[in-house]
Amino acid sequence: MTTWPDLATLELLVALADEGSLSAAARRCGVAQPNASRSIARLERRLGLSLIHRATTGARVTTDGLLVVEWARATLEAARALETGVAALRARTQAPLVVMASQTVAEHLLPGWIAAWQHAAADAGGAGGAGAGGASPHDPSLGETRGISVAVGNTTDVLAAARGGEVDLGFIEGPGAPRGLNSVVVAHDDLVLVVAPQHPWAARSRVRAEELAAAPLVARESGSGTRVALRRALAPLDVAPPALELASNAAVRVSAAAGTAPAVLSRLAVDDALRAGTLVEVGVDGVDLTRNLRAVWAGPRRLTNPAAAALLATAAG
Repeated sequence: MTTWPDLATLELLVALADEGSLSAAARRCGVAQPNASRSIARLERRLGLSLIHRATTGARVTTDGLLVVEWARATLEAARALETGVAALRARTQAPLVVMASQTVAEHLLPGWIAAWQHAAADAGGAGGAGAGGASPHDPSLGETRGISVAVGNTTDVLAAARGGEVDLGFIEGPGAPRGLNSVVVAHDDLVLVVAPQHPWAARSRVRAEELAAAPLVARESGSGTRVALRRALAPLDVAPPALELASNAAVRVSAAAGTAPAVLSRLAVDDALRAGTLVEVGVDGVDLTRNLRAVWAGPRRLTNPAAAALLATAAG
C-alpha cells in the first residue's frame, strides 16, 4: 500500500459491524449513506479484499471484513491514544493518578467512570468559588481531574502491579477478593457462551455444564480474569484444554465468529456481536457464570490519594 487507510473510513467499517447496517453506520459517523458506501468501496479496492456483502436486504461484514474490523479497532484506539498523548504533552501535566485495569473493564467500563469523575469535579468547580463556599476546580475532596495514566493488562498483571505499588488503583475481573490487597466490588458482570451462527450449538437454546467443560474453546491467555472465573465456575468438572489461546477479547470474539470453536466472554465484550448476529448466545445449565468486578489497592484501607478515592466512589456509585 502506498497510502494508509483513511481513519474516517475505518470508523465507518467498525460502525457497520457494530450497528448491522450501512445506513445506521452512516448516521453514527455523521455522513450521508452514499458517501459511506463509496468510502467502503474505496477501502476494499485499496486493500484488495471484499469487506462487506451487499444485497437487496442490506450490507453485512464478510469474514475477512470481521478481521479487518478488529484490526481497525486497534488502529483507531492507537489514534485516540496518540491524540490524548499529544494533548497531555501540550498541557504539560503530570499524572497524579496511575490506574491499571483488566481488559474487559478497561474497554467497556473505565472510560465511562473516568468521564463521570471528571465531569463531577468540573461541575463542583463551577458551582462557586472559594468565597462562595463552593469547590474549586482542584477541590482535594474530588481529586485532580487532569492527568491520569491508564494501563491495561490481565487480572494477574493488575494484581502484581497493585502489590508492587506501581498503581494507585486497579480494577480486576477475578471471582474472589485477592489476598494482601484491599478490594471492593464496583460492578457485576456475567460470562456468556457464544458460538458462530453455523455451529451446531447455535440451533440449541441451552447446553449442559458438562458439555461446556468437555468442549475445547477459544480462550483468553492464562492469568485472565475471564479464564480464571470460568474454570472456577466449572469446578470440579474436568475442563478440556483450549482449542486456541488468544491475548485479547477482540481476538477471541473474531475467532469464535469465524467458527474456530465456541468461546466464553463477558457479555460486555460480545454484546455488539450478538446484536449484529455474528455470534449466537447459548445458555448453560448447571453453572453460575456471574462474577464480581473489583477495585483493588495496596496500603491503608482508606485510600490516601484523593483522586483515586474520587474515582473509586464514581465506579462504585
